[in-house]
Amino acid sequence: MNVVIEVIKKVVIRPQTSLGLLVVLAILPLVIKSDYLLHVLITVGLYVVLSLSLNLVSGFTGQLSIGHAAFYGIGAYVTALLMLRLNMPYWATIPLAGIITALFGLILGLPTLRLRGDYLAIVTLGFGEIVRLVFLNWDSLTRGPMGLPGIPSPQLGSLIFTSKIPFYFLILMILVITVIFMVRIAESEFGLSLIAVSHDELAAEAVGIPTLRAKLLAFVFSALFAGIAGGYYATYISFVSPDSFTFMDSVTILSMVVLGGLASIPGVVIGAIVLGLAPEVLRFMADYRMLLYGALMVIMMIYKPDGFWGAKHRVRNAILKNLEKKPTRVKRGEPI
Repeated sequence: MNVVIEVIKKVVIRPQTSLGLLVVLAILPLVIKSDYLLHVLITVGLYVVLSLSLNLVSGFTGQLSIGHAAFYGIGAYVTALLMLRLNMPYWATIPLAGIITALFGLILGLPTLRLRGDYLAIVTLGFGEIVRLVFLNWDSLTRGPMGLPGIPSPQLGSLIFTSKIPFYFLILMILVITVIFMVRIAESEFGLSLIAVSHDELAAEAVGIPTLRAKLLAFVFSALFAGIAGGYYATYISFVSPDSFTFMDSVTILSMVVLGGLASIPGVVIGAIVLGLAPEVLRFMADYRMLLYGALMVIMMIYKPDGFWGAKHRVRNAILKNLEKKPTRVKRGEPI
């Protein structure tokens, strides 16, 4: 496992190898003929997008949110309702799903982001349950526990997404956009302000960082990408129901972030891949899968609390690079 992680680290650090990895991912559908394997890859890609979006809140700003599945579900239901009730094309519903979900993030974040730690976790937990119960009981809109079946597939010109391959390329495109966006944030002044807030909010306020605005923007962007992922899920499965967006889904996404490494984009990608593949790899021992899954999480938290690729591996940031540079030696007699 350590060898695999080190190889992945080298691939993610170097841009040229990252491009090579992208080329490999692009040609995978030409090599893999199994719909099952493509479905697994699509599911992992979806988890990567969700984990990266949550990492913006729980990783960079250090806010414990355990209601991320609610934003995921809102995006899915918005896309499903717009396509079924208003006959809107998929490509128009996706940005609307992201924007509407971001508005819910704004509405939730304004009064609650003044809270910290366990209190914020309780509020986000309550929000997730409220959203699920709304999906469950608003029969006239969501059909309640029966869900919304028959969601149309995306269509690009004359191409209708009926097979796994176009869905694979679509999630790959969403994943690449998400990674680029998160990397740009991580390397910006805004990303550094988020990290400052996560380390010491009072100190960040003392040096002039608008902490509430920073946390609110992170919350809104996180909800935006979760909504886009939900919109994709709705058309890929062609069915949404309240059972698809439960508290356990939020815990799973949070576990991927923690296991991979808080505030570490490559780490979160690794964590999402590992935990996304775990249910399939351990399918042969389904009765004990959750027991082994929990034991692995405990072992990781004891022996590797920073995750697979924690904060100490974030070498891409320019300021961290400057801090890691060795001081220049001054020769005797030269002015300092």
